[in-house]
Order: sequence, then structure tokens, then C-alpha cells
Amino acid sequence: MTTSATPAGPAAAVPAPTADITSPPARRPGGESGGRGESGGRGGPAGAGARLDWRVNFAVLSLVWGFSFLLIKIGTDGYAPLQVSFGRMLAGAAVLLTALFARGGRLPRGFGVWWRLAVAAFLLNTLPWALFAYSERLVPSQLAAIANATSPLWGMLLALVALREDRPTRRRLGGLVLGFVGVLTVLGAWQGFDGANPLGTVLALLASLSYPIGWIWVRRTLGGRPESHLALSGTQLLLGAAEGAVAMAFGAGLPHHFPLGPTLAVLALGVFGTGIAMLLQYGLVAEVGPTVGQSVTYVIPVVATAAGVLLLGEALHWNTVVGAVIVLAGAALTQSRGPGGGRVRRGRRP
Repeated sequence: MTTSATPAGPAAAVPAPTADITSPPARRPGGESGGRGESGGRGGPAGAGARLDWRVNFAVLSLVWGFSFLLIKIGTDGYAPLQVSFGRMLAGAAVLLTALFARGGRLPRGFGVWWRLAVAAFLLNTLPWALFAYSERLVPSQLAAIANATSPLWGMLLALVALREDRPTRRRLGGLVLGFVGVLTVLGAWQGFDGANPLGTVLALLASLSYPIGWIWVRRTLGGRPESHLALSGTQLLLGAAEGAVAMAFGAGLPHHFPLGPTLAVLALGVFGTGIAMLLQYGLVAEVGPTVGQSVTYVIPVVATAAGVLLLGEALHWNTVVGAVIVLAGAALTQSRGPGGGRVRRGRRP
């Protein structure tokens, strides 16, 4: 199974059930290196990413997912947050399902898998993407990107409680502590958090927390499914769009006008940051494995910060830079495998 993140975790769809639960879903889309393709063979779906050098994939994904936070900010200038979230899911689902049907694939069958994917869609797409959109009305896009990078930290914390087979090491526990020190640095804890809107910050952190909760759900309920990554991810985004439509109907209604800039931003966020990026990620993980694939996570805040400062005129403070470095260092440590540590893999690969 696969993901999307992101953001906004850029394209967060179904993560690999055998993957480390503390790793960002949007960065672990093909499951393990060599996922199951549409034909059922090994090697993953033969998407655009499979035909590009992995360095090109890596660079494009870093840019696409890094700019996702800027696109969310622009989208919320013309649309309600729930409308932005719905638009990106609908556009992303259209891309993935088009690719699925073009390859002769089909949607999963059975009520059981559909309701499990509906829960996954809520936890990995509908909820966090709406929260990020609400957050970016209150805080700079760069802060939202840094909050998104805390997902491995939340995942590590939850894994200590929920996943007994995921044995922590001192190095990984140290990374957890270091990461949250970085969050406090970004927020300027020593000055009473005056530098960040409290509500916007909390919403962004809750969005990042929703991802690992969703990964645990997927790992427990969707592991070992016979369907392809693309079928599961496309169906998940389709269900997420349906959930978003219901939420939008009650919370925001249909948009009354379609301003050009925000409309293009939402479409780009869905088509490129949610749909095409996942197809590229298939090729990246299939070629070089999940370790390199997930390292895109650590480049995203850098790209997002540069985009926010250069294109949106957001202020850049020293504690934001220092705190982001600390957060990313802590997140990287939570993914490391010290002597005698690491996870125990169980079950077969999807």
C-alpha cells in the first residue's frame, strides 16, 4: 500500500502496512522497494517516476511538496479551508484514478475494504488537510511546514504505546526529545510564544498528529491487501473527496466565485502535489527504497520556508531556522536504527 502527502503532508494516502509507523506516509508510498504493480508483479506501478532518474524524482518531489504549503496559503485567500481541502482531494483522486483505469486496474471490491479506506481517508487526508488549511489562515506557511515535519515525532510517541513490536532505542528516544525542543524553539517558548498564533500553531500540530494515528489504523486494518497501491490510494482519495464534500456542505457551502489565483493554486495542489507527486514517488521508492524516499521529508521545510519568504514576503526569524534544524535532526534520529534496535517486521509485504 502507499501514501500521499503530504501535506499537507502533501499527498498522504495509504502508507505501507509493513513500514515503520513513525515514518511519514506521504513519503512511503510504494511500501517497500519493489511494490506490487497493477499486473500483480513486483516492481511497483510503472508510472512516470519509474522512467526518470531517482535524483530527478527526488528534486521534483521536494519542490512540489515544499510548494504545497505556499499553494494552501494562496488557496485560502479565495476559498474557505474546507473548500481548499475538498478541491485538492478531488483533483488528486482524478489523477490517480485516471492512471489506474489507463493501466487496466479496477477499484477494490467489498464493503470491508471500503469502510476501512474511508477511515484512513479521514485520518490521513480529510482531517489533516482541512486543519492545515485553517492553520495557514493564522500562521505563516513556513511554520505549517515545520509542524508537518513533526509527524515522525508524533509517530514515535504513539508507537511507544500502540506498537509493541516497534522497539525504541536510546538514539530514537533522544530524537523524540530533541524534536520537541525544536518545536519549542520555533514557537519562541522563552518569550511566551509571542511569535506565533496559538490557535494556528495548535491546528498545524494536530494535523501532523493525525497522520501517525492514520498510519496505525492502516497498519492494523489494511495490511496484506491483494489490491494494488494505486487502486487503494485512488479509492482512499475518492472517499476523502466524498467526506470533504459532506463537510463542505455543512461547514462552508459551495464557493460563490472562482478567483483565478486561488483556483489555480488549489488545482495545482491537487493535480501535482497530491496526484502526480504520488506517481513519481512510486518510481522513487521502487528504484532506491523507502529510506531515500522518505528523506524528502527533511527537505520540504527548507523549500517551504524559502517559498514563503521569497514569494509571500513572510518574515524569517532566527529561531524559526534554528528550531527547524533541531526538529529535522530529531525526526531523523527517530528513524535511525541503533545497535540492537529497530523494528520487527511482521506479515507479508502488500
